[in-house]
Amino acid sequence: MKRAGISYRSIPAAGVHGVGLRAMPGNLTKLTRGMLASYRILRDFKPDVLFFTGGYVAAPMAVAGRKTPILLYVPDIEPGLALRFLSRFANRIAVTESDARRYFSRPEKLVVTGYPLRPDLSAWSHEKATQHFGLSSNLPVLLITGGSKGARSINMTVLKILNKLLEFAQVIHISGSSDWPVVEKTAQGLPALLKSRYHVMQYSHEMGAALAAADLVLSRAGASTLGEYPFFGLPAVLVPYPHAWRYQKVNADYLNERNAAIILQDELLESRLLIALKDLLNNKSKLEAMRAAMQSLSHPNAADAIASELVALAGGQPS
Repeated sequence: MKRAGISYRSIPAAGVHGVGLRAMPGNLTKLTRGMLASYRILRDFKPDVLFFTGGYVAAPMAVAGRKTPILLYVPDIEPGLALRFLSRFANRIAVTESDARRYFSRPEKLVVTGYPLRPDLSAWSHEKATQHFGLSSNLPVLLITGGSKGARSINMTVLKILNKLLEFAQVIHISGSSDWPVVEKTAQGLPALLKSRYHVMQYSHEMGAALAAADLVLSRAGASTLGEYPFFGLPAVLVPYPHAWRYQKVNADYLNERNAAIILQDELLESRLLIALKDLLNNKSKLEAMRAAMQSLSHPNAADAIASELVALAGGQPS
């Protein structure tokens, strides 16, 4: 925020769901302090509209600012507990897809906007991205990604099958930080030919290039899959994270039911991943059908739609 020249003030907050009795009094105290801090911010800043995207840190401001128009954006199809709480205060609720309607008691508040994307993603065409990575046109391209920390089960399974995988595909692997040492060591030990097909990095500042270059992506099923993959028409093999709220499964089911992705359960990675990837990457007609299905779900103007809702709530004219 400081680098962007945007004023920032923090609000004390803590979760209460699933918290032990020992931690509860301290967390409630933090929430109370957060509400007082929110009142001070509202008094000083005098906003025309409040915008929330979730998390327990938003709860004190939502309570303190309940007399100010509020727009809530729900990235995943199924809202978590914090988002459900915030929805009680929202005048308008923007959702990524219409399937989210069934999770809200007042669907008349909802507007389907899609998932907002960074403008720089549109700078990458398939041809430009292919040149960026130095990829060959002779083999299909698989993108593997698991977020900033990475997805351990995906990373470890990929390393076990990597030599066989590189026999029929080029791989862009964004490993995340947690498993980077072992991923880097494995890459260094590859034979020269296979190493030339393996484009591995801990983190990518050019995610648009990776998405545009790929013919297929292997990843978890966080909210960004509902925006980035449709934008690039990128077929997916989704492995919902099994140790969290079921929102990833709901996201994956949405894309799977529309023939844009297949789902592979985390516990089946070692036994089925290589077969699934080989079957898809060697089946151009199947990939093209999935690509068309994924592309049909795109909302390229989502950010503009959300901005229009904010302007309207603030008392202006929507763009």
